[in-house]
Amino acid sequence: MHRWACNSKQREEFASPLAARPYDLRHACVSTWLNAGVPAPQVAEWAGHSVDVFLRVYAKCIVGQDEAARRRISDALM
Repeated sequence: MHRWACNSKQREEFASPLAARPYDLRHACVSTWLNAGVPAPQVAEWAGHSVDVFLRVYAKCIVGQDEAARRRISDALM
């Protein structure tokens, strides 16, 4: 859609700092899914990446899941 062909609400959205870099919103969404515990292969599929490419880009975003991972391993061994 061309900026000149939009209504006033759409012009406000274009002017929003959130619309300045839509990729930032995508990155935030994908990072949130990962940190919520959604498996990386599923998030990669939703994001349209191979798992290999996805993890190269987003692995650094996974934080604070050590304890939950240890608990899952412990539960699996019981």
